[in-house]
Amino acid sequence: MVNSRTKTLLAAAAGMALGAATSAALGAGAVVTLSGRSRPAIEGLEELRVPAGLPPARVEYVPLRGEMFFRDQPGPSPDAPTVVLVHGWIVSADLNWFTSYGPLSQVARVIAPDHRGHGRGTRHSQPYRLEDVADDIAALLRTLDTGPAIIVGFSMGGPITQLLWQRHPDLVAGVVMCATASNFRYGPIGGAHWRLMALYQVGLRLLPRAWMERALLAQISGTAPVRLIRTVGEEVSEIRPLLPWVVGEVERGDVEDLAEAGRELGRFDSRSWLGAMDRPSAVIVTTQDRLIPPTTQLELASLLPDVMVSEVEGDHDAPAAVPGAFNAALLKSVQHIVDRM
Repeated sequence: MVNSRTKTLLAAAAGMALGAATSAALGAGAVVTLSGRSRPAIEGLEELRVPAGLPPARVEYVPLRGEMFFRDQPGPSPDAPTVVLVHGWIVSADLNWFTSYGPLSQVARVIAPDHRGHGRGTRHSQPYRLEDVADDIAALLRTLDTGPAIIVGFSMGGPITQLLWQRHPDLVAGVVMCATASNFRYGPIGGAHWRLMALYQVGLRLLPRAWMERALLAQISGTAPVRLIRTVGEEVSEIRPLLPWVVGEVERGDVEDLAEAGRELGRFDSRSWLGAMDRPSAVIVTTQDRLIPPTTQLELASLLPDVMVSEVEGDHDAPAAVPGAFNAALLKSVQHIVDRM
């Protein structure tokens, strides 16, 4: 016999399953309606390629935080420093840092986790908070017993890096912050555009991936009517064979988590406490950045008492678009920290 409580639970589960199936069907229907035909072949993208030299992938169980996915590249020697790469919003660690793994591994052990809700990161039931992401990374470093590390944050990774120092200073030997800010409520509409940009991720889920790949191809070739990438050099053309991988990495994120992460960025403000930073620091300013204005990045640098500032002539996609210049600045910044450890 099935009691009334069990019947209620079964009915609720069936309702949830039906709702999920209906949503999936509607989503599939939307994609079919938008595309109107089978996925077309795209010349030059017949093979699925990934960037060469990605560090070994690891999954580590972290108590109370689940299984965390991260890249872990040993350094050139046992006494090499540890660099933790903290990626930006929407992307995965690989998509943010794939051009930087190799250069950094020549001087340090490199650890690069995927944040909760991003890439292969954990999925939690609690509200999305940047403090929790910082605590995730701290818990991972304690599990790995790394000791103090150099924390490198890009874009959204900047606030997470700042919070990691504030909440877990014993794990931070120094910080490098790239294309980021101390607050994200700049400009005439404040931080609203970070919340509105969640619509971008929803749009990615509705549009056929072939459209996304063709749009990226047009950007790289310079034939798009609107240029989203300001810096298009010869190095960018090397990304073309990786486009299916790039789109796949973007699609890994959880839409709800990404939307809440955008709202969190709009609320973040460290200006009242960042001046107490007692670790060596470096700031890399992307001078053509249209997402985080260079003036805002320089304001961040002005708050830090012991900081080295480097400039990279690039937009917010500088690690992929101008990897040579970006990684040169990154290595210089890391060495600045090492010299003061």
